[in-house]
Amino acid sequence: MDRQQLETLFKRNNWFSQLPETVINSLVGMSRLRMLPKGQQLHAKGDVADGLYCVLDGKIRVSNVNSHGKEMVLTWLDDGNWFGEISLFDGLPRTHDAHAEQATTLLMLPNQTFQKLLLSQPSLYPHFVRLLCQRIRATFSLLDETGGLSLQGQLAKRLLLLAGGLTNSEQAIQGATISISQESLAHMINSSRQTVNKILNQLKSQQVISSAYGKIKILDSAELIQLSEI
Repeated sequence: MDRQQLETLFKRNNWFSQLPETVINSLVGMSRLRMLPKGQQLHAKGDVADGLYCVLDGKIRVSNVNSHGKEMVLTWLDDGNWFGEISLFDGLPRTHDAHAEQATTLLMLPNQTFQKLLLSQPSLYPHFVRLLCQRIRATFSLLDETGGLSLQGQLAKRLLLLAGGLTNSEQAIQGATISISQESLAHMINSSRQTVNKILNQLKSQQVISSAYGKIKILDSAELIQLSEI
């Protein structure tokens, strides 16, 4: 990936596109590529943060292991998703495990050089505070799943998360396509693939989504948002 492609990647993201051109150029110069084969761990919960990442190609599984040794999947991150910023700002260890679900190429902004940029330009902090607030809002929304949502509501909320819709508008997620298997969705809501298949078929019959070959397309974002609240 050449410099121009990296600049396009930054500008395509709603966090970074608002930064001054000079800052984007600095970030591009700081970036480097990292390749992970399928199944390799990027970092474990409790690891010291080494940088901020973006998925260029492939998929990252973000999860934790519960007290019974069962992996609990929070989400999958595919092309264009940035992650890992929390530990860069609070200086504490990683909050989750991250593994390459398939062969994955990442863009990495090393922690040390990123911190130097913030020290030299403290005016950037409010921008990243907004980013962290988006993450907090998404987390609160997911916590609501335990407050009595139906399985359909939980699945709708997860689809919104995967489409970036917990912090974006209806228009932003309308027509979004998610690449994920029914088995993976079942892990995310602690259910069975058969149950997920039944719910997805209901959503298809209501023309809320369409699906084919491991991909789900959001056809009616407003209805999906409503379903995520019941």
